[in-house]
Amino acid sequence: MGWIKKGHIYKPSGDINFSQSHAQVPVVDYQPKSDTFRIYFSTRDKNNRSLPGYIDVLADNPKKIVNVADKPILPLGSLGTFDDCGVMPSWVVNNGDKKYLYYIGWNVRNTISYHNSVGLAISSDGGNSYEKFSEGPLWDRNYIEPQYSGTSCVLFDNGVWKNWYLSCTEWRIINDKSEPRYHIKYAESADGINWIRKGTVAIDYQSDDEAGIVKASVIKKNGQYFMWYSYRKFNDYRTNKESSYRIGYAESPDGINWKRMDNKAGITISESGWDSQMIEYPHVIKHKEKLLMFYNGNGFGESGFGYAEFNAKC
Repeated sequence: MGWIKKGHIYKPSGDINFSQSHAQVPVVDYQPKSDTFRIYFSTRDKNNRSLPGYIDVLADNPKKIVNVADKPILPLGSLGTFDDCGVMPSWVVNNGDKKYLYYIGWNVRNTISYHNSVGLAISSDGGNSYEKFSEGPLWDRNYIEPQYSGTSCVLFDNGVWKNWYLSCTEWRIINDKSEPRYHIKYAESADGINWIRKGTVAIDYQSDDEAGIVKASVIKKNGQYFMWYSYRKFNDYRTNKESSYRIGYAESPDGINWKRMDNKAGITISESGWDSQMIEYPHVIKHKEKLLMFYNGNGFGESGFGYAEFNAKC
């Protein structure tokens, strides 16, 4: 089994004011009856602040871009709030006639590099515009999880809202720089807003040198759960491709207890080009009996994103 890379889709050209670089963490708003996909992503302005943009692509040919957002879909938060330094989309879910966009709020810190929290924005017009649910986050650190939370993967499954999310567990000083360590935890909700977090670990570290497990993408088929995510090491992961992000894979009978099978991920870095140093932040969807994966490459989204198609014969 494996993925066939279909090519690069998008990288900001720098000619849009709020989008000078990066198309990080692609999030696909898939509508089965539409002939286009809307792909949200985090881009950066001239001050290196993350802001949410999007492109629209043809569903049957995602390399064909038909629209590019000319302004961010959400603004930075007001001074002192959880998202005053950056807003990064991480998942979108249809809830009746509304869309719930879960996002990461960024704050700059003193003792460490940054702090993240989980926010929510809601669209009542089919995704043409969004409003923040509140000035505060849906959740932040607490007595169970004392560090930050990040990217979410949210499914409404059998009457329960389920979320597989980044959970930071510690910071270490590596080469005189504070570096976070995070894995993937699991939470549930009755309404997609009020979440019960019990510290349940979904995907855990395999060694002391594994430092980042992030951006779960879960699908359910025939009662089984399948997850793709990215993982990296602690040392030199920004510049050393041997330590940088790779895409992992896991399976579960219940969405809670997972078995890592990274050797079955079926996709890795290319020998050259935009995804030759790292490959990360997967978003997997089913489209017309096909599985498609949208993902980032070099520079944590600086080189943009592309997609691959699953082939069971590989």
